[in-house]
Amino acid sequence: MHPNIEDLSLLTDMQIEQKIQKLNSVYFATDNESVRHQIVLLIDTYKVELETRRSNAKLKQQNNNNGLDSLIKVS
Repeated sequence: MHPNIEDLSLLTDMQIEQKIQKLNSVYFATDNESVRHQIVLLIDTYKVELETRRSNAKLKQQNNNNGLDSLIKVS
């Protein structure tokens, strides 16, 4: 994790997406390669957090659906 990033669990998905958009615009506005590298690290951290959240939500949804399958009996 990037040292200048706050606790991501406190942010909503929308806030994370907004931060990614803002960082993308800053990335293309600067010519400094060191700054660009740091921005890429931040963007990657935010994207990993979003993907983890979505993956966990999908697993939770699948687990809920599997519970319903055992309630339905087909003869």
